[in-house]
Amino acid sequence: MNGDNAVVARNAENAPNGIGLYSQTVAFSHYNNLSAQLPIEPKTGKLVAGGIKEQAEQCFKNIKAIIDSIDHVMSDIVRITVFVKNIKDIDAVDEVYKTFFPTYVPTRTTVAVAALPMDALVQIEALVSNGEGTIPNAPQAGDLIKLTNNTANAPISPLSTQTVSFSHYNNLSAQLPIDPKTGRSVTGGVKEQAGQCLKNIKAILESIDVPFDDIVKINIFLKNLSDIEAVNEVYTTFFPDSAIARAVAYVPARTIVAASALPMDALVQIEAVVSHGDGTPPQAVEDRHGLVIWANNTKNAPKCSLSTQTVAFSHYNHLSAQLPLDPTTGQIVAGGVKEQAGQCLKNIKAILESINHVMDDVVKVNIFLKNIADIDAVDEVYTTFFPGGVPARRTVGVSALPKDALIQIDVVVSNAEGTPPKA
Repeated sequence: MNGDNAVVARNAENAPNGIGLYSQTVAFSHYNNLSAQLPIEPKTGKLVAGGIKEQAEQCFKNIKAIIDSIDHVMSDIVRITVFVKNIKDIDAVDEVYKTFFPTYVPTRTTVAVAALPMDALVQIEALVSNGEGTIPNAPQAGDLIKLTNNTANAPISPLSTQTVSFSHYNNLSAQLPIDPKTGRSVTGGVKEQAGQCLKNIKAILESIDVPFDDIVKINIFLKNLSDIEAVNEVYTTFFPDSAIARAVAYVPARTIVAASALPMDALVQIEAVVSHGDGTPPQAVEDRHGLVIWANNTKNAPKCSLSTQTVAFSHYNHLSAQLPLDPTTGQIVAGGVKEQAGQCLKNIKAILESINHVMDDVVKVNIFLKNIADIDAVDEVYTTFFPGGVPARRTVGVSALPKDALIQIDVVVSNAEGTPPKA
């Protein structure tokens, strides 16, 4: 790596301390990756008193404190992800949400999960633009701007923007199986719903003149994990989308998450992260498609025909979620959650080594646990891979994981050398 960009991890006094296992925010290139914020009062280290409104407000206060500490503002947020314990609490969360985003609204994903750390009712994370970048002594002074877009050909919400572009990425709001003409869920089962989610994503991308195969990462949230085979049948009709992608069998990196509930009682919800070759002003439009997507698989980590282990674009690598699979056997490793956590992280390390990166290049870690009480055991293993505790982090408890695993981990990785031509 050429070192032009630096990983910058920061912590604020006015937000909850990560206790050494993670940083509140990790900046790299043109994005700040924030750790998911729990409703913890920073002075006491305990959950705030009250119910869902008080907890949601504290999550946002913590996010704002972190953003203030790095000289940014709430309108620099590109994407918000809201995890709730009870999907019925969303209306209450939205009341609070509106007070923090009175005009501009970022892209958003909302999902109910089985459990959250500290038995919280809500956990919220943010992805924040970073106009100055992280090249030492060479700030861009906020020259880059966000581009927001909504199209009538996909569902419109007053609480989220369909897509927000910044620098070389488009971040899309998670798409529900809503028919944009009626505003209602499509009729049918999970196949019809998955198809509508992907149609909505495609419509959004077409509205900003971005091809479907520019997607680098897909996150699928399922009400019933057993529906994944049915969803995959539909998925393969959308990916690969073009002759070029079919020729190289390109599919994005992917993570599958079991949700305890989804908005509108949906069976499936799909989120996409998309490359953006022309960037955002003042990057010149004539540079469009100058950058390339680098997709990579290694035999030293588990392979899947429906996902690529890592997809690099510009200054980031997005990895598929790793299960505790032994790549030589394709089976879950023997042992308990410690052994499984170790295998997930070994698989991630093998993928990074295959693209000449190291674990210190990881900027964000997402941990999905079958039993949230396992987090202490996982942390024992985690610290052996991340002794400095630098990456930002999110931990949620889920009702089920593929192959009945106890843990699944995905990461976002810095990519200082970029993808050709160097940007």
